[in-house]
Amino acid sequence: MSNSTIPCDIADASLAADGRRRVEWADRSMQVLGQIRERFARERPLEGVRVSACLHVTTETANLMRTLQAGGADVALCASNPLSTQDEVAAYLVEECGISVFAVRGEDNDRYYDHIRAALAHRPTITMDDGADLVGALHMIALDRLDDLSPALRAWVTGLAADERQSLVAEVLGSTEETTTGVIRLRAMAADGVLQFPVVAVNDSLTKHLFDNRYGTGQSTLDGVLRATNMLLAGSTVVIAGYGWCGRGVALRARGAGAKVVVTEVDPVVALEAAMDGFEVAPMSEAAPRGDLFLTLTGNTSVIREEHFRAMKDGAIVANSGHFDVEIDIRRLRELSSSEPLELRPEAVQYVVDGRRIVLLSEGRLINLAAAEGHPAAVMDMSFANQALAAEYLLGEEGRALDRQVHRVPRGMDREIARLKLVAMGVEIDTLTDEQKHYLSSWDLGT
Repeated sequence: MSNSTIPCDIADASLAADGRRRVEWADRSMQVLGQIRERFARERPLEGVRVSACLHVTTETANLMRTLQAGGADVALCASNPLSTQDEVAAYLVEECGISVFAVRGEDNDRYYDHIRAALAHRPTITMDDGADLVGALHMIALDRLDDLSPALRAWVTGLAADERQSLVAEVLGSTEETTTGVIRLRAMAADGVLQFPVVAVNDSLTKHLFDNRYGTGQSTLDGVLRATNMLLAGSTVVIAGYGWCGRGVALRARGAGAKVVVTEVDPVVALEAAMDGFEVAPMSEAAPRGDLFLTLTGNTSVIREEHFRAMKDGAIVANSGHFDVEIDIRRLRELSSSEPLELRPEAVQYVVDGRRIVLLSEGRLINLAAAEGHPAAVMDMSFANQALAAEYLLGEEGRALDRQVHRVPRGMDREIARLKLVAMGVEIDTLTDEQKHYLSSWDLGT
C-alpha cells in the first residue's frame, strides 16, 4: 500500500521511480498524445470533470491519464485485467502524479471487483472502459439487478440510498469504449433499450482498429507467446481463430515469421478474405489435430472446447488474445486433465488430455499483456489520442446532444489524429487543388 493520502490500492509505492522511467520511455513514442496534452494544459477542456477509467494499467495508459489530468480532469483508474497491471506504473501515477489507482498485478476476482467499486465511488462524469465493466456495473445498479453484482459491489450499493444509486448513473454524461468485446456488449445494451447514456466507440475509429488492432495486436500477441514459450514459429502450424483486424494482424506476423497459418472463421465474407489473402481456411475441428499453436481472437466464448482438446497433438500450445478469458474452455480443460496442472514456465501450464500434453498460456487471459507488455507505445499513441479527444467531445455541444446509443468517433477527429501522427512521423501528403475540389463536388463535369 502507498503512504499517500490519495485513495488507492497498489502493490508497492517504492516502485514509483521505476515507473516514471518506463512511462517517460513510452512517452517518446507517443507524440500525438503529447501534442494533445500540451493543448489540454493550455485550454483545460476537462476542468471539473471526474473521469473513472477501467483500462490496462500500463506505461501507455499512464500517459493518457497524465493527458486527462493536464486537461483539468480528476482521474481514478482501475485495472481492466488482473494480469495486465504494471505495478511500477501504478506506483508512479499515485506517488508522482497524484492520481487514484486501484490495481495490483495478479489480484484475485474479489479484489478486482472491489477496485471497480472504488472507481465508481469516484462518482464519474465520464467513464472510460476496456471491456465495458464500469458501464456494465453502472447499469446493473440502475436496473436494480444487484444479485448480478460481485459481493463487494453489492455490499457497497446496498449501503447507498435509492437517490444516491440513481444519481450515480444520472451524473454520467457519457463513456468511451476501447475494445471490440466491449462495443459488442454495449450495442446489445442499446438494442435492448437499457443504455443510460451515450458511448463513443473508440474501438471503431479507423486510427484505432486499423493500427492498434492490426499492427499492435499482431506484434504484441506473438511477443507474448515467444516470451512465455521461446518456441520457434518458423515451420510450425499456427491456428488463428477469428480474422477480424486483430486476427489479420497476428496472421500476417506469424506468416512473416515462417509459420504455416490456418484461419478459422464463422463469417463467410471474412473467411473469403482470409482465403484471398493466401491463408488456409478450415473449421476448428479440422485444424485441431494439426496445430502447434492455437490463438483465439474472436470476442466470443468456447471457441476452443472439449472436442478440440481431445483432437490436439501432443505438445499443442493454446493461448488467447481476446479481451476476456472465455474463448478457451479452461474449466473443461482442467476437468479433462488426467494429471495436476504442471507449471513449465511462469506463463505456461501443462495439462494432460487422453495422454497428450496441452500447454495453456497465461491462464487463457490476454497473452500480449499477461506475458509481455502489450501494444507498442507508437500505436497506443493513436488509440489513446482517440480516448482523450472523445472525452473532450462528450463535453462539447455536439457530444451533449448525443442520444443513448453507441456512436462512432466523428470522422473529423479520426482525420485530425491521423494528421498529427503524420506530422510526428515527418510524413507529408498532397492537398487537393481548387480544380480537384470542384471536380469532386460536381456531377455535370465529363470524364
